[in-house]
Amino acid sequence: MLRIRWRKFSRSAKILVLARASLPLRHDRNLLTLAIETSCDDTSVAVLETCDTNASTSPSAILHFHEKVTANNLQYRGVHPLVAVESHSKQLAPLVARALDNLPRSITSIPKRNDGSQGDKLMKDGPSSKEKVDFISVTRGPGMFACLSTGLNTAKGLAVAWQVPLVAINHMQAHALTPRLAQALESRGDQARAPAFPFLSLLVSGGHTLLVDSKTLTEHQILAETLDVAIGDAFDKMARCILPKEILEASDEIMYGRLLEEFAFPNGSSDHRYVPPRTRGEEISRKESSWGWALTVPLAETRSWPKSKVLGFSFSGLGSSVKRICDEKGDGMTVAERMDLAKECMRVAFEHLASRVVLALGNSETVFGTRRARIETLVVSGGVAANRFLRTVMRSFLDKRGFAHIKLSFPPPLLCTDNAAMIAWAGTEMYEAGWASDLDCNAKRKWSINGDILQVDGWRSSLEKK
Repeated sequence: MLRIRWRKFSRSAKILVLARASLPLRHDRNLLTLAIETSCDDTSVAVLETCDTNASTSPSAILHFHEKVTANNLQYRGVHPLVAVESHSKQLAPLVARALDNLPRSITSIPKRNDGSQGDKLMKDGPSSKEKVDFISVTRGPGMFACLSTGLNTAKGLAVAWQVPLVAINHMQAHALTPRLAQALESRGDQARAPAFPFLSLLVSGGHTLLVDSKTLTEHQILAETLDVAIGDAFDKMARCILPKEILEASDEIMYGRLLEEFAFPNGSSDHRYVPPRTRGEEISRKESSWGWALTVPLAETRSWPKSKVLGFSFSGLGSSVKRICDEKGDGMTVAERMDLAKECMRVAFEHLASRVVLALGNSETVFGTRRARIETLVVSGGVAANRFLRTVMRSFLDKRGFAHIKLSFPPPLLCTDNAAMIAWAGTEMYEAGWASDLDCNAKRKWSINGDILQVDGWRSSLEKK
């Protein structure tokens, strides 16, 4: 069972720690990678080992180490690039050092390579030996250039020092693959690599809102994206209006989406009480609250496919509606009304996400062509995917609209946000597929997942010598 917990050291940093036992032994015929994630304000390092899928006694993947430190941006109530870079510069090296302490111990009596050679794959640790990683995984983009460069340059240095390949990963591809990581951490054998391609990916975070047709490991097609702001960014702004001042002032976070969910549903899923709309008409109808206000439904005019020229998402209008209500009510808005507004803004936003999924699935011949019957799973990943109410709405909405057969795959909540474990897994899948990165590759502030991941410069065969 994967066990992850938060450890708070101070208001200046928050560290995610994977609970781990004493150092395990390294198994034969496995791949071991150290991964680095620095795309925004989270500094994260992980050590991941993928195991022989034919083994029946252990999971198909083991996280030997996983920690994350978040920069302190409280002063700015948002991510400040310089603060983020300074945090990466301060935290990355100590995290790497702790990761090295947690590399698995070597079984020297079992040859790692077919030719029996092993000496160059060991690292001395006092009287014992630890396995050297097979390759380094790192986020190349998209993200903040200076932040990405900090992690990428560190990863290059490790790859050169250890003479191992570098695998530079697309951050959004890693989010889409995270459920496969979660499955591998819990399963063994043929069940370890699930969901199988192709599947739909709904990637929802503070910076992205994408509906993607994930055809293969490297081939992805964007079906819908935000026409204005990302859903996570919209939630942060709406939360600033809705949440009582005392909650905002007491928080040590700048991403307020989680606080908004906790405020709206203090008792968790038992507070959801969600009933999905039966039709598109019911979905976009005006729903006036007992307080006299109603929220604008995004893209309400696109009731049928021919009227929708772009299959997309929009959240700016919803945010404007929330702000207008809060401005009109002012300090006179009660806590009960604020809770209702929080619930309603999440309901409208999540139904909007679900409606675009249904729109794509309902027009599958247009969207997917001959692969209509092959789409069986919807992956929902990214920071917003940690929201439990989203899980309730998406499942209920799909069931009501005739898509109960579509499986939903959400990562564990603590693997939804940016983390190095997902980079390690994506790096492993790419390396196993025969790909590595050139040492002269640069960070990419913009790197769309649309098309073939391999179309960008810097890829080479993982079998080639550097």
